[in-house]
Amino acid sequence: MVLQMSLKLVVCAYHNVGCACIEELLRQGADIRLIFTHEDSPTEEIWFKSVRELADRNSIPYSTASINEPENQERVAKIAPDFLLSFYYRNMISPEVLSLASRGSLNLHGSYLPRYRGRVPVNWAVINGETETGATLHYMVEKPDAGDIVDQEKVEIAFGDTALDVFNNLTKAAVTVIRRTWPKLVNGTAPRIPMDLKAGNYCGGRKPEDGRIDWTKSAIEIYNLIRGVTHPYPGAFTSLNDKKVVIWKAWPLDGAGQPGKVVSVSPLQVGTGKGLLEISDLQIDGEAETKAAAFLEKKELTTARFK
Repeated sequence: MVLQMSLKLVVCAYHNVGCACIEELLRQGADIRLIFTHEDSPTEEIWFKSVRELADRNSIPYSTASINEPENQERVAKIAPDFLLSFYYRNMISPEVLSLASRGSLNLHGSYLPRYRGRVPVNWAVINGETETGATLHYMVEKPDAGDIVDQEKVEIAFGDTALDVFNNLTKAAVTVIRRTWPKLVNGTAPRIPMDLKAGNYCGGRKPEDGRIDWTKSAIEIYNLIRGVTHPYPGAFTSLNDKKVVIWKAWPLDGAGQPGKVVSVSPLQVGTGKGLLEISDLQIDGEAETKAAAFLEKKELTTARFK
């Protein structure tokens, strides 16, 4: 049943989570007066939906300038929103702006808080070999991802999942949270559960260099890195004969071999600190992505070592 709302909202949003949560609010009849989003970066692979296009389709005013800029603070103040909601918005929102929402400012974070506060929580959870994560709606305070929790939904991480698989499932979980929580926020019955920061952890953003493979780590650890940063992310990489090689897909196996040394060429298996890594998809710098079998037809690897 669609709810008819008189409450005014300002929304900060980006990415698929931003689009999905806005669509759910609109389905429930929410009165979104203004959306803040981002310009797409020319250096980033844009594989996700556009909040700007969504705003245009629904005739909602939007801005790609920071909500923290003085003129935008004035715009928000004139709207006098009841709620300010943030869905994968990439800027920290200033306390001055947060205070402009009379009934509170809330954020949808891509982890089961207080675990994985901070940046790129889905990638970190996969890289660290977690078996579950989640979506959490919480009140925003000056400290990032630290305000009272309103609602959460867990998301399973299967051993074969990539970060994209998890992100897609997390997007569905985010919609579930908004679907059941928005009516409670409207009628004032939504809970506020203090966050125990000591029970969680904080993760920073990732740089391209963080994708470098350390072959002294176990095959499972390397596999987790690969699936945590594979397409549409920049990928985990190594080098072979002084050329950068991105490994897009692999699988850990039992076995033994010197770290980085090729122990089998058919299939392509490489030694690690513990176990073997079987590589199936890779890409040499400056060349097209290829299957290992096609790669092996052109390379002599019997004494090769990845570094």
